[in-house]
Amino acid sequence: MSGVPGRVAVIGGGRMGAGIAQVFLAAGARVAVVEAGGEAAEAARERVAGGLEQAAARGKLDGDPGEVLGRLTLLETPADLGRDTDLVIEAVPERADLKAEVLGAAAAAAGPAAVLATNTSSLSVAELAAAVERPSRFLGMHFFNPVPASKLVELVVAPETDPVLVDAARGWVGALGKTGIVVRDSPGFASSRLGVLLGLEAIRMLEEGVADAEAIDTAMELGYRHPMGPLRSTDLVGLDVRLAIAEYLHRTLGERFAPPQLLRDKVAAGDLGRKTGRGFHTYD
Repeated sequence: MSGVPGRVAVIGGGRMGAGIAQVFLAAGARVAVVEAGGEAAEAARERVAGGLEQAAARGKLDGDPGEVLGRLTLLETPADLGRDTDLVIEAVPERADLKAEVLGAAAAAAGPAAVLATNTSSLSVAELAAAVERPSRFLGMHFFNPVPASKLVELVVAPETDPVLVDAARGWVGALGKTGIVVRDSPGFASSRLGVLLGLEAIRMLEEGVADAEAIDTAMELGYRHPMGPLRSTDLVGLDVRLAIAEYLHRTLGERFAPPQLLRDKVAAGDLGRKTGRGFHTYD
């Protein structure tokens, strides 16, 4: 399948959801962002608008940012989704109960033809599929932060996911200018399982005084050609998000994913990374 679905809905208008909405808008889709509350909805619109302006300034957007933004609508609840919605992607916080709730509501509102996807970075796609009426039309579409710049989307296949749907999703991802990799539903999939393990070890090294944060990140950036060191990456993702994922992987995969005390302490202190101006590094 070429191109992207004509009508896409994104549930959650935070950094990830706004980024997902932006790339589908830029690819020509009409996009609805579901975000409860006037202030939160307006903030979501501003995130998308700002992202489109930045893309245009870099020559990465076909068309006028204002005209592209004109294809965006805001909805208050998943129940407001239209029956003509082709693809729904949930991008709410990493809580299985919350994701199941919004996916169930979206499945009921969007109708039987809609494809539903979760942007979870670690939770079981098979377990979330239990919340939707047609699990054959459900899969994981794990985008990466920041969405517009990232080239990867993990397509996570649960046991009941229709293989034809997986092929279609690969086509959509390609139309976004990204590469899709297909992975079996497993705790942490491929990317989070490896990325979190590296990040946790970097935090332990900092905790043990092996080197400071700048040195640890530079070692991986220059020595292994990582575009961003593991501590800077944790700051970007959010220390609270990384802690939640680590706790889940600790429960499901064992002690090697046990969160270091330093990570717990920083989260408790409110040092959550870029979004708060301080994490393992400090930001203006």
